[in-house]
Amino acid sequence: MNASSASTRQTALVTGGAGGIGAAICRYLAGAGHRVAVADLDVEAANRVAQALPGEGHFGVAIDVSDEASVERAFDLVTHQAERPAILVAGAGVLFFKPDGQRPLIKEISLADWSRTITINQTGCFLTCREFARRLPEGRSFGRIVTISSVTAQLGGYRSNAAYIASKAGVIGFTKALARELAPQGVTVNSVSPGLIDAPMLRQSLPQERDSEAAAAIPLGRIGLPEDVADAVAYLVSEGANYQTGTTIDVNGGYRMQ
Repeated sequence: MNASSASTRQTALVTGGAGGIGAAICRYLAGAGHRVAVADLDVEAANRVAQALPGEGHFGVAIDVSDEASVERAFDLVTHQAERPAILVAGAGVLFFKPDGQRPLIKEISLADWSRTITINQTGCFLTCREFARRLPEGRSFGRIVTISSVTAQLGGYRSNAAYIASKAGVIGFTKALARELAPQGVTVNSVSPGLIDAPMLRQSLPQERDSEAAAAIPLGRIGLPEDVADAVAYLVSEGANYQTGTTIDVNGGYRMQ
């Protein structure tokens, strides 16, 4: 393996790979020539995504990112079936709403819902990234980690509840800490922060007939697509991002500018 190049075929592990954004990321990575392990709690859906990817050698993997043993088993399976993953996209996540599609206020959030959100979104990111780091060879080698945060972590709300916001803010901080630790080994660690994206998570609270209303607050005038997020991820794992680590790329159509 060429330690400084992403142009050769690498094995990529994508958690949450069966979801709308995750599946788009898998397609982009496969299109770039990488072997993709589509990891998801729903392994049947992961297998369907893997089978539809361009190229050969892709496969689905069962993973519960909130369970340490499940994460270890997933990495073992990928390494046995292909090779040690050199690319990790930590995209698994959850967001809950009230039955009417509105976000619950902090005073309405149960401890169980808070804990589940933090465990999946934040601890799950930690467990998958930690497993990736533990399996790195000694010395410098090629490696890419991309975490998925959210514009809500930077804005503090609107459609998302406080548990989700806190979990995704934690992901950004964790990404910076990991980037510093893994830089001496030649591994870059970056985050992508999507805005309003036309994916199942958004559709929990926004019916399509209200898209124009939501898009009015976005300077580029439209709801984002999963492919918009996948484009950013594809860049971060490419050779062109060799000198980029510890950063967060906003993919929100100008909804938040810094």
